[in-house]
Amino acid sequence: MSELAGAPVPGLAKLWTHDPVTAGPYRLVGRLGAGGQGVVYLGEDDAGDRVAVKMVNVDLSDPRARSQFVKEIAAARRVAPFCTAQVLFAEVDGERPYVVSEFIEGLTLHRHVRERGPVTGNALHRLAVGTVTALAAIHSAGVVHCDLKPDNVVLGEDGPRVIDFGIARALGVTETATSRVMGTTAYMAPERFRNDAVGPPCDVFAWAATIAFAAGGRPPFGNDSLFAVMHRVLNDPPDLPALPPVLDELIRECLAKDPADRPAAERVLVRLLRQDGRVTDPLRRDHLLEVGNKTAGAPTPNHQLPPVTPTAPQPRPTRPQIPTQAQATQPAHPPVPTHPAHPPAPTHPAPVPVTQPAHVSVTESGVGAGDGGALRRLRTEAPDAWGISTALFLGAVGVAAGYVASSAVGPAAAVGAITFVVVYLVRLLVATAIGGRLDRG
Repeated sequence: MSELAGAPVPGLAKLWTHDPVTAGPYRLVGRLGAGGQGVVYLGEDDAGDRVAVKMVNVDLSDPRARSQFVKEIAAARRVAPFCTAQVLFAEVDGERPYVVSEFIEGLTLHRHVRERGPVTGNALHRLAVGTVTALAAIHSAGVVHCDLKPDNVVLGEDGPRVIDFGIARALGVTETATSRVMGTTAYMAPERFRNDAVGPPCDVFAWAATIAFAAGGRPPFGNDSLFAVMHRVLNDPPDLPALPPVLDELIRECLAKDPADRPAAERVLVRLLRQDGRVTDPLRRDHLLEVGNKTAGAPTPNHQLPPVTPTAPQPRPTRPQIPTQAQATQPAHPPVPTHPAHPPAPTHPAPVPVTQPAHVSVTESGVGAGDGGALRRLRTEAPDAWGISTALFLGAVGVAAGYVASSAVGPAAAVGAITFVVVYLVRLLVATAIGGRLDRG
């Protein structure tokens, strides 16, 4: 047990027989966790500074896969250190690629809730502020977390920190529930199960599910059968614990089935800070993230929230530039910091433009669907399994009735096909019309 000597680390386990003992300049002293993406180790350099080393399960022999991996890790390194564990660098040239990030000492949110019970009161508010501040910083850098969940939130001494951002996208993770573990499925947005585009709204959904877990000790859509969870995420309202009214309303908005109906992470942060009466005027993004970071790191439950100095609204940002191929494929190998566990936080990170889809109009009160609402409802209702099953069943009944009437296979099949088409189209139009009236109501 000599390799585990020193300050105890929650959740640290001994190395397995076939685990590596070094990773570049780091000596691996134990396992912090393992999952579908790889194994996370605690590493130490010669000075005794600790880092988290994630050996990832990815084959980088394909130049395209290698380029994508390097590009996404480079983007993750640009994330401002507000309530996040910074990505320091990645090694892609060896036989086993790995990513080195800042080590945050503390329990994961999942372990904290299981061992000590749900988070309540001001602690829950600071947790919500800190984790959504991290999401706002991550999204500002053009990164999508893709795997936010209680296991990827560490409760450090200076507040909650979000870890493992960008790793899922770097590994090309776009899989559906059938290839993910049960714990993660409970925090996946509905569009992930439909193989739709993965974007910031997926993280907002996962954030809301994570905060609901923190407050009640269970995910809002359950954690039993994988397909039962999928069905609830796609069709049922969330089962939430008792929450403060403002937070309850916000969580429900963020768990909307349609990603266009969810507020952006920055808007969520503003609304949480306004709950305290500390933010009443527009803020620049860097100041907003600073306030969120300070609020999340308040040392005691009754700590006075930090004052805010309002700044003038900023000009409308221009579209961000697309990085060149050289920038996208350049591996990141900066010198290893002497004290990676406490990197200095920049006071004025450069604002990064946030763009919205062309068909979505963003307002103070929320997000409107615009003229694409009907088409979106059609796309949503078209693959509905219950509607298709009903049409197939009635089509089969039509085939049987046609065969009884004519004793011929051809006419019977024609009757069945016509029945299926008519039932499917009528059901689709009725469901779309009802959805439109509910949206307007």
